[in-house]
Amino acid sequence: MMAGAVLADRYELGDRLGLGGMSTVLLAFDRRLERHVAVKLLAEHLAEDSQFVSRFRREALSAARLVHPNIVQVFDFGLDAATGRHYIVMEYIQGRSGAEILRDEGILSVREALSIVTQACRGLEYAHRNGVVHRDVKPGNLLRGEDGTVKLADFGIAKAVSEESSITQVGSVLGTAAYLAPEQAAGEEIGPQADLYSVGVVTYQFLAGRLPYEAQSLTELALKQQREVPPRLDELNPDVPAPLAVAVDQALALDPHRRYADADEMRAALTDGARGVGQATSATRIAGPGTTATTVQPGRYSDPPTDATAATGVVQQRVPHAPRRPRAADAPPAPVPAPPGGRRRAASAQAQREQRRRGRARRTFGLIVVLLVLAAAGAAAVIATSSSSQAVKLRQVVYDDVNKAVDSMQQLVNDNTK
Repeated sequence: MMAGAVLADRYELGDRLGLGGMSTVLLAFDRRLERHVAVKLLAEHLAEDSQFVSRFRREALSAARLVHPNIVQVFDFGLDAATGRHYIVMEYIQGRSGAEILRDEGILSVREALSIVTQACRGLEYAHRNGVVHRDVKPGNLLRGEDGTVKLADFGIAKAVSEESSITQVGSVLGTAAYLAPEQAAGEEIGPQADLYSVGVVTYQFLAGRLPYEAQSLTELALKQQREVPPRLDELNPDVPAPLAVAVDQALALDPHRRYADADEMRAALTDGARGVGQATSATRIAGPGTTATTVQPGRYSDPPTDATAATGVVQQRVPHAPRRPRAADAPPAPVPAPPGGRRRAASAQAQREQRRRGRARRTFGLIVVLLVLAAAGAAAVIATSSSSQAVKLRQVVYDDVNKAVDSMQQLVNDNTK
């Protein structure tokens, strides 16, 4: 459809805003409500798949219910009878996408990158709480308006396309392969943690100017994710604080259980990391000499801990693409943390046990000293009286009870030193 055409007798189409293997986005004017909107025209081959059309309708309805400052609002969707084209009508954001910002700037400052991804986390937190997983978080789907507000786009279409279907998704899946979580690339069922992994990749790209894994296919991506550890952000960009690099590392964990519990927790960790608050070493990389690997959470995927010294915890050296170590099958689950009050009581009980143990050790040591002194005194008495006419009195001292043995030794010394 060309500029100037009218879609569904309502939307007057204008300039093209974007083009992808799955759709074309056009600026349009809503004649009924007299406002500018963005109209996404789905590719013609998608309309030929009835399963996709049915799924898309369900997901579009779900996306239309998501009303949040950091989510692009879906206003309308349907089928244009005159052209046979399926369309989605969305809120028009006047500004740039994350992909355009990367193209223009190459590497973002920590402040600018965090402004984008933390707002994206707010939108994802709201969507996840409402049972919607985006499945296609990438720079092109992060739209920043002229006022600095960032909104997530393409809710609804991502899940519909990712479902099992006869659609040939050339240019749609391969174009976003680098942002897929390991479980998503493997074709497994995914949850909110897959979106958090994608946000981690986006954050990494914003701050490093490159992707953690450069791959041309899902197979290559899956192999690299399993075999390689990407360089840490603070190794590539000296402006990135170590705690922020660790926070991004956690989002990129292979095991979904080792990522953040939700988008809000990830947002807080990134914010703290940017301020230099948090851990300076990561527990998801290879352990060097003198370190103890962190307990692995249950799950199919695993990561090894990082190179660090036991004394300081400072990273000393790490190969940028070190091989990952597979998780042992019998790895114990992580201990469940006790509540604050329980921890205080446990610490107090531990201190009491330690005090009793030290008291027993002191008493035992004192007893040993007494026995040694008495034995020396006895030996001296034997030597002192050996030159006299008096015979030394000897007696075998064997008792199971220590106190009786000490008393008998004392009596023996007295008898030989009168």
